[in-house]
Amino acid sequence: MSRILELTDVHYSYPNARQEALGGVNFHVDEREKIALVGANGAGKSTLLMLLNGMIRPTVGAVSFHGSPISYEKKSLRELRRRIGFVYQNPDMQIIAPTVYQDVAFGPVNLGMEPDEVRRAVTDALRQVGLSGFERRVPHQLSGGEKKRVSIAGVLAMDPDILVLDEPTSMLDPAGSEDIMELLNELNGDGRTIIISTHDVELAYPWADRVVLMQGGQVRVESTPDEAFSDPALVREARLSLPIVLEIYQSLIERGMVPGNGFPRSPSDLIHCLESQWDGAASVPECGCIYLWNVDNGSEPSMKVRMEQEPTLFVGAMGSRAKEFAGQNDISLDYTYGVIDKCLLRATGGENALILTSEGMVGRVESRVETFSHESGRQVTLVLL
Repeated sequence: MSRILELTDVHYSYPNARQEALGGVNFHVDEREKIALVGANGAGKSTLLMLLNGMIRPTVGAVSFHGSPISYEKKSLRELRRRIGFVYQNPDMQIIAPTVYQDVAFGPVNLGMEPDEVRRAVTDALRQVGLSGFERRVPHQLSGGEKKRVSIAGVLAMDPDILVLDEPTSMLDPAGSEDIMELLNELNGDGRTIIISTHDVELAYPWADRVVLMQGGQVRVESTPDEAFSDPALVREARLSLPIVLEIYQSLIERGMVPGNGFPRSPSDLIHCLESQWDGAASVPECGCIYLWNVDNGSEPSMKVRMEQEPTLFVGAMGSRAKEFAGQNDISLDYTYGVIDKCLLRATGGENALILTSEGMVGRVESRVETFSHESGRQVTLVLL
């Protein structure tokens, strides 16, 4: 992966502030990564994000995009902000037009696109976030989750390379939060680099490729999620808690129930850790099968036949296009978030499951199932319908 963003010894101070908001931050972003900046309120997460597309300028240090220092000249910043889209924590700060269509069209119109191009950009952006048909809706009448999707669509309509989101799940309920994280997975699967800030470790830990743990305007840890959360004392010093799956795992280690030679990222990983310690291997059921259907290929008889043959099949949909497909085809869904791991749990319990997903997410499902089978020693068969 190529490096696309880099901060070198960056300091930033707000006017009249008693201390620096950022002090000597070094940070980089590689193409197609999913990065979570994690820290308590006041850790410097939002400040760091605003530096990435030139919304603020470092007091000391440099920000580089594709190897060249950012130019803060007006024309250069306009292009930079098209390529690095920023989604605010509060969507009401970003939504300014009387209808959804006009709001999402604001960016493309200001980029000078032709009317037909604007219509295509708006239609595609709303489809990506699962809001097709919302064009004439009034934004202030939407739910919090729908507003968040509109603000994301407004950025996507300008076709950015990188999507930066400040606290993307704030003010959302648990189901809405999981929906937004699934959407970000889908956008990443389509080729976009995603950077978020959050204090919600439960969302960041299973989602991110890399976690940047921040405290007091400095980067304390920058690593894979399991390594970033491997030091409970450091995590608590940063005024955060360990992800619950790691809390349980640490307790199991202390009780001598598991050897402590890995870090589970999900409930299915944790269950494998326990199963591997059982003496009675015969009590572990033979794994079921996970069927995978790419909804971007359209409706196919093979999927319908499979569902008719197995009325007890558990069905999950990953991403907005898959959920839209399920609705259009009257498919009842058992799982709408955390789909891969929930289907893996069913499979390791001897049951079969079906995952509906988009083209960009197929590889993610294949990789997760393959990794789980390799690490657990239990072969879960994945069948592409």
